[in-house]
Amino acid sequence: MPPQPPTTVVLARFDDLLARGLRELIEGDPSLTIVAAEVEYGRIPVVLRAHRPAVAILDVGALAKLAEIRELSSGHPDTRFVLIADDPSMEECAQLIAFGASACLGKSTQSRDVLNAIHLASRGLQVMPRSASDPAGGPLGAGHLLTGREAEVLPLLQQGRSNAQIALALQVGVETVRTHARNIYRKLGVSSRRQLAATSLPERKQESSAPGRPPLRRASMPVSSRRGHGLRHR
Repeated sequence: MPPQPPTTVVLARFDDLLARGLRELIEGDPSLTIVAAEVEYGRIPVVLRAHRPAVAILDVGALAKLAEIRELSSGHPDTRFVLIADDPSMEECAQLIAFGASACLGKSTQSRDVLNAIHLASRGLQVMPRSASDPAGGPLGAGHLLTGREAEVLPLLQQGRSNAQIALALQVGVETVRTHARNIYRKLGVSSRRQLAATSLPERKQESSAPGRPPLRRASMPVSSRRGHGLRHR
């Protein structure tokens, strides 16, 4: 059997220590190859179109809004996105996955687990940590994340339910639903309910995938909170 070609990876710009750690880690794995590194965030769509990598590794903190992940994922269906944040909570990781990421990791994640995440994401798996920081979170910025109530409203909006139907289902006022809907549109980067209905949810991706793209499944991996074992401390 001929050897499999290496998995292609694009590395966005990170701070110096993290960038060095990621590059050394990936270059040390013969089954991975970096096709572009230190990519400025404004050039990511151009680089993805040029190289069509299997995996792109992005810094969550450098994104203007989390909706960019949804836009990148939709525009580049052959690429899986591994997102790295300072110290993400489980809730934050779940929401990043909902925005279109394939993996969510903290910057203190152990090197072997970063490699595992890259390989799993390239095969169509969604990677969630088994444990993370305080569930209350905060490093990603609460202004970009859906609140608990907004997360309840979102699937009902995508099902095409009216504000009155959603209000009845959740036992809240219609004006409250309107407020939640406006916030959801802003955070997801859409302008109408029709656009929102066209947005793929993770559950839909798990049920069926686009032609040529393997179905998404979910895996879990440990996230280390011990300093000295993460990418920033190589």
